[in-house]
Amino acid sequence: MNRLEAKDVLRWVLDHIVWFILFIVLAVFSLTVKGFAQWDIYRNIFYHAVFVGILAVAEALCIISKEMDLSVESVLGLAAVVTAYLTGTSTDASGLMLNGYLVLGIVVIIGVVIGLFNGFLIINMRISSFIVTLAGYLIFRAVGLILTHGYGVVKLRPELLAVARTNVGPIPVMILIMVGIYAFFFIFLTRTRFGKYIYLVGDNRTASYNAGIRVDRVLLGVFVLSGVLAAFAGWLIAARTNGSSPGIGTGMLFEAMAAVVIGGVSMQGGIGNLTGVFAGAVLLSALSTAVSILGIPPFFMNIFRGGFIIVAVVLDAVISRLRPRLM
Repeated sequence: MNRLEAKDVLRWVLDHIVWFILFIVLAVFSLTVKGFAQWDIYRNIFYHAVFVGILAVAEALCIISKEMDLSVESVLGLAAVVTAYLTGTSTDASGLMLNGYLVLGIVVIIGVVIGLFNGFLIINMRISSFIVTLAGYLIFRAVGLILTHGYGVVKLRPELLAVARTNVGPIPVMILIMVGIYAFFFIFLTRTRFGKYIYLVGDNRTASYNAGIRVDRVLLGVFVLSGVLAAFAGWLIAARTNGSSPGIGTGMLFEAMAAVVIGGVSMQGGIGNLTGVFAGAVLLSALSTAVSILGIPPFFMNIFRGGFIIVAVVLDAVISRLRPRLM
């Protein structure tokens, strides 16, 4: 193997290091944690990664473009509350009992409106995305509380429950939906002009302007996609839980951010791929599953998540220094 080939191999390994970590972690857990190495456990790992995984796609789009969206968790919660409120058959619901797929259209529109709202303030008013979406995080969660008066809504229409309970062979439909979203956005980012513009805008905004790229439109599109993905995840989680509570989805923002960072998306913008983000989401779910099986108190998970984030950030810094030498 010549020097050029060795550099290519090393660059490929560095770009996919999270997959090596995932396989090592799964192998260690399978060998050391009693009851871990079975199909039902692996299926549950992927199943529990669905909602965080979808939010991680939304967050990855923003971070690749050198922005961030801290409101995704609250958008998920609001969409779940709206879904339960409009489709619920219990006395806590609206009484409309709308078709679940009609409500999906409504929550997608909510996601679009929220994305436009965030994008307008960030792009036109020149306010930091951190500030705008942090405010959104508080506002949209509060709107969900107001709609439900702080109470949960249960008993949704059957077509929603079917989404959560249907399998294709041994694989739940929700897992296939998540995989489909990752496949779609992987192709979107790597094969479409708009997707490539997201990377260019994140890598060098000034150069993108000079190249004639409509940077404002790209960023607005990113925030709209983020809102839609978060709203769709909220619709799914309402179907999964057969209802919604005002606090549903709490903590998912930090898990999604962790999955993105662990997955190799650089906080500097312009670098990252969704295959790594997918592996990051599954890795966190596997860790959570192992903690549960071992009977470790769940609050220790935050220590593990934080540790993984620190390791991922350090790796990102090291890889960023090595990458120019491997070009």
